[in-house]
Amino acid sequence: MNNFIAELQALCVNAGGKIVLAILAYLIGKVIIGKIVSLVENVKSVKTLDPTVHSFLTSFVRIGLYIILVISIISILGVPMSSVIAVLASAGVAVGLALQGALGNLAGGIMLMIFRPFNVGDFVSASGAQGVVKEITLFYTVLTTPDEKRVTVPNGALMNGNIENFSSEPNRRVDLVFTCDRGEDFQNVQNIILDVLEKNEKVLKDPKPFVSLQGATNEALEFAVRPYCASADYWDAYFSVIQDVSAALGAAGIKSPKLRVLQETK
Repeated sequence: MNNFIAELQALCVNAGGKIVLAILAYLIGKVIIGKIVSLVENVKSVKTLDPTVHSFLTSFVRIGLYIILVISIISILGVPMSSVIAVLASAGVAVGLALQGALGNLAGGIMLMIFRPFNVGDFVSASGAQGVVKEITLFYTVLTTPDEKRVTVPNGALMNGNIENFSSEPNRRVDLVFTCDRGEDFQNVQNIILDVLEKNEKVLKDPKPFVSLQGATNEALEFAVRPYCASADYWDAYFSVIQDVSAALGAAGIKSPKLRVLQETK
């Protein structure tokens, strides 16, 4: 009985020592990983990388280091690696099914880096979310919506769906429709709107802004208004055109000037 108790105490001491070492290894390793990632981020050659590649690279380094840390902790606990490999092999199908989504997201992240449908800082619409791309990691892409919400989208879903990038081109077109009373002179209304667009600093002169009568009802004339602006100035141009055209039509005595939203704006 005494021998059994002694052996049990020795086993507890041995196991307890390994657990303490494993905890210390995790805490120290976590600090070291943070410092290494910070050093990688501050390396001159890394800092000059495109922000998209920069965030992806740091995410890759961080995950790789944590994998090494986990393997080290398993070794400290005295678990034979051959046993770990055997368990993983026997549970390969279950693990594969469980990680199917994660592996799909990983593959999606790699494809995002290769094909680059968007970069950090671009405004995109994808997988039911809209916002500015803040970060692209191995598994997820983080967006910030116009109303300051943080949306995390799986990379797999991004690569398997349509992506609208509103920042990829230098210019964007503002699509608006204005209406007025049916009895107004359409040529006069058209000239008033064109004059407003030519004076607007946010509206580009090339391509030229487009204004044309696009239809009519029994009560109103409809004018398609299509000015172009720099992508970064889209919202400034959008609201200033609405304000200036509405004011100009009102000042000219145009009856019943109204704005009709042509499509959902982004």
